[in-house]
Amino acid sequence: MSIAIEQLVARGLNRAKAEELAAQLAELATVDDESLRWQTLASRVLSPALPFAVHELLYQENYGQHRQQQLPCPAWIPQTEVVAKTHLAEWIGALGLASYEELHDWSVTHPEQFANKLAAALTLCFQDPPLRGCDTSAGVENARWYSQARLNIVESCFQADDDALAVIAGDEQGQLKYLTYAQLKALTARVANGLAELGLQPGDRVAICMPMTVNAVAAFLGIIAAGCSVVTIADSFSVAEMAVRFEITQPKRIFIQDEIIRNGKAHPLFEKIAAQQGLPAILLRASDSRDIQLRSEDIEWDDFLSADNVLNCVPCSPEQETTIIFSSGTTGQPKAIPWDHTTPIKCASDAYFHQDVHASDILCWPTNLGWMMGPWLVYAGLINKATIALSTAIPTGRKFCEFVERAGVTILGLVPSIVSEWRKHDHPANLDWTSLRLFSSTGECSNPNDMLWLMSRAGYRPVIEYCGGTELGGGYIGGALTKAAVPGLFSAKIMGVSWLLMNEEFQPSSQGEVFLEPPAIGMSTRLLNRDHHEVYYSEIPPGPQQQVLRRHGDQMEALPGGYFRAHGRVDDAMNLGGIKVSCVQIEELLVQHVAVRELAAISVPPPGGGPEQLVIYVVLQADISLLELQVEMQQTMKRCLNPLFKIAAVESIEKLPRTASNKVMRRTLRNEYLLHRPLRQTLDR
Repeated sequence: MSIAIEQLVARGLNRAKAEELAAQLAELATVDDESLRWQTLASRVLSPALPFAVHELLYQENYGQHRQQQLPCPAWIPQTEVVAKTHLAEWIGALGLASYEELHDWSVTHPEQFANKLAAALTLCFQDPPLRGCDTSAGVENARWYSQARLNIVESCFQADDDALAVIAGDEQGQLKYLTYAQLKALTARVANGLAELGLQPGDRVAICMPMTVNAVAAFLGIIAAGCSVVTIADSFSVAEMAVRFEITQPKRIFIQDEIIRNGKAHPLFEKIAAQQGLPAILLRASDSRDIQLRSEDIEWDDFLSADNVLNCVPCSPEQETTIIFSSGTTGQPKAIPWDHTTPIKCASDAYFHQDVHASDILCWPTNLGWMMGPWLVYAGLINKATIALSTAIPTGRKFCEFVERAGVTILGLVPSIVSEWRKHDHPANLDWTSLRLFSSTGECSNPNDMLWLMSRAGYRPVIEYCGGTELGGGYIGGALTKAAVPGLFSAKIMGVSWLLMNEEFQPSSQGEVFLEPPAIGMSTRLLNRDHHEVYYSEIPPGPQQQVLRRHGDQMEALPGGYFRAHGRVDDAMNLGGIKVSCVQIEELLVQHVAVRELAAISVPPPGGGPEQLVIYVVLQADISLLELQVEMQQTMKRCLNPLFKIAAVESIEKLPRTASNKVMRRTLRNEYLLHRPLRQTLDR
């Protein structure tokens, strides 16, 4: 590796600093092992104070041989002492195995032993013990985990010491609030007992629509402790989107905040459900500034909370519904996916093995109970006896980055879009993130360069990529701290989940569609508003060993060294800002524009990879500029669907490509857009 002083100066260093760095690099010139050389660079030479352009240059130049041989280039290499402290290493040693791959193979070939050992490791609470860890007598498609047990998963969330820290909560002013496990348990009990005092019965559904706060977590756990089921509603949903979800689930009550305050600006929330008939609210107030007129059936949070703060969880069967989370399908109506008392075990398991959560960790993941990562965070933190860090600051802003420092976060989860915004404005500049052990990324495809930048801001801590779905309760592919981390790539199949890649002829392939092999803890067995078998299993032939395969819809590519790269979706769903949404849902809304005859929505990766971008192809029936149309469509999306969805481009086309059965060929449009994008960018300049 040869770096000239002028190259360093061109990337932002003054000459004196460039000469000093060049001398350090010269000392490493004799190190032939590129991974070892990078490990030295990352730990002893590179710091967040150096311009990222310098980090990028050294990373590129260091891995010349790797690139020539098309091998993944790790930006974090695990040290022996780090690996030895992981849960994975503990299990590998206890079972007499030699590698992560052997451990994963054991977990999927011995599902019952895996389930039982996992229950012991997580110290799960059973009021009646299970007869079997995994019962597949009704077929792997309908596997039952911890069969015949009686439990309430909320009990397993309070196994830490009473005085251990459960939650650190931060506001936009930078103030921190600390809650112990005993305090959170007492608040959870007041919610559960308050629901019983209102007359709610086990099995009733109760909605939550509020930001991720201490009270939201207590309400979530309290509903489940009472034997009821949480209907999660994202606070970003439009009135119409909320109404659809209420119609499907018919909740008896809703916990809702009066407003959401972001960057000092109040956004009404209670108003979105005020006209909803037959849905009494339990109202929490974010401030005293908004004059809310409660309906006769509504009640204030403080008046609702029971005086009884003793938690007695209602015992349930493992299959009893605890939560309903909505995920977009390939049709307009969202899929209502029920979680039961075993799904949280999946959340905790993934965090235990892949994010390596310990009781000493402070786990932060900006999210919302309306998306699966909200409940995931609660269970991943509390069942593992760790601390959850919650902030009301906008996650893309500087204040959130400051919260990470002040709270001493050790594990930071995010979606790639957040990283992109941080990098654009250099929000972590001059902050001390040395408390961080690792990052984790989910919700979208990662841009490798953005992830390298993120790692560089915290002394090259690893990024654990994590991908799965609401219907899995967690992931099927991720990373492992026993393996080197490569920006933007996955390094490990998730423990307890088996899957393979198949091409369009249903043959095993190094690149293709992901098909899961049941059983797996957390994997759904029913949907509220769809035929579960039809959605996930119909028309799929058996696998190479005649095993049952389950449709998932992701595209993956296997790379050398056991790494994988994501290539988005194969179906008509897309991920925008970390939120899964149906193409059809967007199309049904935007086609109502008077200037549009028909349209198609597609998602494309940006140049260099990363989070998907929304592109709309339109067949026009009236004169309008595409820029004007894009602005008007964006306003419609913000008002009627989700303000977080951004349109990257609107393209005009004479006729949408369709199959013989008249289905829009979105893949053809996607390929056409990517083929001509370089020309469009040239013309734009």
